[in-house]
Amino acid sequence: MDIFMDFMHLMKKGKRKIVLTMLTVFLILGTLGCSTEDEIPEDKIKDIDFTVVGEDQQPDSLKDIIAEKYTDTFQISYTLGEDLYIAVGYGEQPSGGYSISVNAFYETADTLVIDTTLIGPGKAENVTKTPTRPYIVVKTKNIADKMIEFK
Repeated sequence: MDIFMDFMHLMKKGKRKIVLTMLTVFLILGTLGCSTEDEIPEDKIKDIDFTVVGEDQQPDSLKDIIAEKYTDTFQISYTLGEDLYIAVGYGEQPSGGYSISVNAFYETADTLVIDTTLIGPGKAENVTKTPTRPYIVVKTKNIADKMIEFK
């Protein structure tokens, strides 16, 4: 109630313009603070279980495809029997210390959506100055007739 009284007092003193400007700023900041980034997509059916697989667990034919493409950015899907492998590479980076995060992997009615992010080395991290080519390979069950959407 005290805030309301202060507001009314300022309004009476002719400081209406300042008060309205402040209210507008607060409303704008309040609206900007509401982010839709963490919202669940409306068409999401379910999350997909997956495993990140190292080079020693990848099929040789997939390793060959990655070897051809890994100097540049790439996005590959590879099916072998009942398994689906998805590989995402970020091309050549100036040093070591990079990693890749899988932010989301889910199924919609028509697609499998995979969202990854390249994470750079921390400032305090001791990294090699040799260029690297970070990539990630995830393995899941093959879900027939689904397009893959990379984000």
